[in-house]
This record gives sequence, C-alpha cells and structure tokens, in this order.
Amino acid sequence: MRGDSLIEKFKSIFARRGHSIILAYDHGIEHGPTDFFDNPDSASPEYILKIAREAGFDGVVFQRGIAEKYYDGSVPLILKLNGKTSLYNGAPISVPNCTVEEAVSLGASAVGFTIYAGSDYEWRQIEYLAKIKRDAVRFDVPLVIWSYPRGGKVDTKYGGDEQHPDVVAYAARIALELGADAMKIKYTGDPKSFAWAVKVAGKVPVLMSGGPKTKTDEEFLKQVEGVISAGALGVAVGRNVWQRKNAVEFGKLLAKIVYEGKGVKEVLAAP
Repeated sequence: MRGDSLIEKFKSIFARRGHSIILAYDHGIEHGPTDFFDNPDSASPEYILKIAREAGFDGVVFQRGIAEKYYDGSVPLILKLNGKTSLYNGAPISVPNCTVEEAVSLGASAVGFTIYAGSDYEWRQIEYLAKIKRDAVRFDVPLVIWSYPRGGKVDTKYGGDEQHPDVVAYAARIALELGADAMKIKYTGDPKSFAWAVKVAGKVPVLMSGGPKTKTDEEFLKQVEGVISAGALGVAVGRNVWQRKNAVEFGKLLAKIVYEGKGVKEVLAAP
C-alpha cells in the first residue's frame, strides 16, 4: 500500500540504523532569536549542519528560508511547511508557507507540518494538512506531522498540560488518522505512559519532541532512554543539543543511547 511505502521510505532515509535522531532547527520563526542566546554559534545554520554531520545524526529540520540559503545536501532534510511566531496571541494556528513541490525542489527528503488539535482553528489546519497530504503522496515524499494539541479541552480539562499522557496519546492517534508517515509528539514523562502513545500511533514511527533545554545533561538523556525503551523510533531534538556549548559531544552521547541501546549511567560513566 502507498501509505506503508512512504513509512518505509521515511525509515530508509531517516532511520538507517533502526532508530533516528533528527536535529530540529525550525525555532527561529517559532521563538525568535532568543533561543540562540545560550550558544551564539547556534544562530548559524551552517553550525547546525556541522553538528548533524559530526554527531552522525540522520537529518535536519529547516524552514524554507534556511533551506534556500544554507542547505548543502550533507544530511537528509525535512522541510517544515508551516510555522507561526511567538508574537501572535490568538488561538494557535500555523499556516503553510511552502508547498511540497517547492520543498522537493529545495532537496527535501520529507516534509513536516504542525497541527494544533483543540485550537479554534483546528478545522482550518486539517484542511491545510489534507492538501499537503495529497501533494506528498503525489510527489512520493513522506509527511511528518508535528501533533501538538493546544487550547480547547487541553486548557479546560488538563490545565494546559500538553504533556499529559491522555493528551499525548490523543496527539499520536490524530497524526495516525490524518495520514502521517512519521510523527513528532511530546514526551509524557515516563516510559509506560509514552509506550501507550506509541501503541496507539499504530504503524507510524514516533519521534519525541525534544522541548526546552533541561537543566542537566542527565535529565534529558534519561528522557531519551525512556523514549527508546517505550518503542519510539527516536527523537527530533533541537535546543537540547544546539543550546549546549558541547553540542557535538552531547550529540554523540545521544547517539550511544539511541543507536547503540546503551543506558544513561553507562554513557555518562564512559571516559
């Protein structure tokens, strides 16, 4: 079936070793340049590509403007087709700023799209996504859905906790139902509840969203260890790598957990 073939295509490109680490860098439009303060080198997309190459990651995520000006083909590209700024205070909505055809012309091996289920504009985002899915199938390009329920009952029932296990599991199912070939969802905080999200994602590979930089290396590495033990394909991480001054070295620690199956204690104890 075509859907299965696109899932397998995603795995063949972005999970050649059985698991996957994607270096996400779509933050400039989402958060502005403040994310680069911790490590000023991270303001340079060339630096991001250097991290991905030297740490041996499976791919990068760029918005179209970064891809147009900096992408060099050295690692596979997921081109993010939509994005919103942090300057807007209304109900969350992220509209397309690039087409699948344009993404392919820029060298993308997959495309990404965020949907905020629960937003007042949920219906419109689903309409956008339906068109992108049709184009992705037409161009034979895997579609990665960033599934982040936000607003609506996430606020009223779960107190705005986007990492609540029920919310994350629902996010996974939404991505499956809407045609994802891979998905990026938040971590629930423990392997057992995250394993349920992975299960309800069905055949669709799950990548954990890295989120804000943790206070310690160990804290994030434990999250990654939990994600892999829960059956996820891997992680799509940005700030937890490139905000650290030792980004390449930290990336290599991640690789030992994700690709080699080592535990956090073993990785941190190694000379």
